[in-house]
Amino acid sequence: MKFASWITYGGDAAKVAELRPQHRAYLARLLAQEQLVLAGPFADGTGGLFVYEAPDEAVAMRLVGEDPFFTGGVFAQVQMKPWNAVFCNADALQAPLACAAMASS
Repeated sequence: MKFASWITYGGDAAKVAELRPQHRAYLARLLAQEQLVLAGPFADGTGGLFVYEAPDEAVAMRLVGEDPFFTGGVFAQVQMKPWNAVFCNADALQAPLACAAMASS
């Protein structure tokens, strides 16, 4: 099951920059383990959107809780909701996302 998470960052841009390499390495591991569907920051730098693949919300929240941005205090607020992927335009997204698999879920 997929879970969409709308995350708001605290106001410490220096902390975001400091922890970004560890955060992205963590997300790359989740992607390789097929526990992350997509992720990226909002263009205004206030937070990000993350979609996790997890059996239930508790596991999805655990994935958030293990993120270096969470443990480092960057995440100020996390909203998590179960999400059903219905449509995807893979051409509109940056590689390495493969949305064809989402459409069959």
